[in-house]
Amino acid sequence: MVSELQRLVDAFGARLGRSIAVDDARLKLLAYNAHTGDVDDARIESVMHRGVSTALVAHVSEQGAAQASDVFTLPPCPRIGITMERVGIPIRYDDALLGYVWLIGSDGPVGDRDVELLREAAAQAALVLHRGHLGVDVTRSHARELVRDLIAPDQALRTEAGVALVEEEHAVAGPVAVLVAMVGGEEGEPLAEERRLALELAVDRCRRRLPPSRGLALTRPDHALLLTIWPGARSQVIERNAAELAEVLREKLDAELGLGRAACWVGVGGTRPRLTEALSSYEEARRAAEVARITGTLGHVVAHKQLGVYALLGKLTPDQLAEGIHPGLRPLLANPAHRGLVETLRVYLDHAGDAQRAATALHVHRSTLYKRLHRVEQLTGLRLDVGDDRLAAHLGLKTAELHPRLPASTHAPDVVF
Repeated sequence: MVSELQRLVDAFGARLGRSIAVDDARLKLLAYNAHTGDVDDARIESVMHRGVSTALVAHVSEQGAAQASDVFTLPPCPRIGITMERVGIPIRYDDALLGYVWLIGSDGPVGDRDVELLREAAAQAALVLHRGHLGVDVTRSHARELVRDLIAPDQALRTEAGVALVEEEHAVAGPVAVLVAMVGGEEGEPLAEERRLALELAVDRCRRRLPPSRGLALTRPDHALLLTIWPGARSQVIERNAAELAEVLREKLDAELGLGRAACWVGVGGTRPRLTEALSSYEEARRAAEVARITGTLGHVVAHKQLGVYALLGKLTPDQLAEGIHPGLRPLLANPAHRGLVETLRVYLDHAGDAQRAATALHVHRSTLYKRLHRVEQLTGLRLDVGDDRLAAHLGLKTAELHPRLPASTHAPDVVF
């Protein structure tokens, strides 16, 4: 497609005797010929980076370019690097906007003949882009189906998908690590269309940072995954590269959503030696992102290996987790009036039972801490000087962080008031 566009641009540039450029609908530069006159900073940026600033995109949108049906003029806007007028025409196929053809004002006035040639160029570019989009859409659709099969429960299906991805050159063979991105919402709840599109765009942009056939993306109802492949790389290198890519993905999500860091999370799964073992890395990455979203204490980019006890608890269902919580702890967790006691217990246990450090973290006197802990013992029946009870309490608190709506027990132990 790109080579066809380049031939088209060269041909019409020669007929017009001036520079001509073709962008896609997002103003990414697809093809251009040699410049015959002066250029401005915006054109230089477009050529150097094959893209433009968000401010320039906004300027083009404000001028109604996407709604235009024929030749239009884009006025200068020096603050974003456009110091020369542009004459453009949308590239459409069946009214769908596929891109733009541009002439730059420094080459001289645009006459009637130029306008007719510009229309002809847009019509031919529409056919080229439409054919290209059809081919890309079919290829990507098939690749997405194979990625879905690659993370399916059925082992035979995963094996077939892995072989097909390599044979059809969608992917190369090698060790894999999966990234999973989540944005807002509840687990399992489908995202609104706007957020789903933003998620898909951010993951795709991150995929494009990888060499061809080294990244595969798939968007699910409530999350998206990026499967990365690292031929010949050692596990430590893969972990470092995957972590860096996860940070980039989180930044892309921030930019696309405009909601701030608190609304998105990225989990990183462990490395697996073969493409057909991607399911394990995917499950780890998804669990890491979900735990980070629920707890709010692990950060916004979390590797599965950083989860600690959450890695084990995250494998259990809510019913299984509820059964594992000490019966005396359940009513304490369920009663909003006891939030202060729960926080005191959490801080005390997180500081390994060090009363002085816990009291400092809570900004209370140590005697106040002891009174609160004694009250916890009265209400729960736990003895915090007993190792097994302290472990049960700590695990119960971690469990409650993962599933804050766990049912409380109706049978509290006898307590001393």
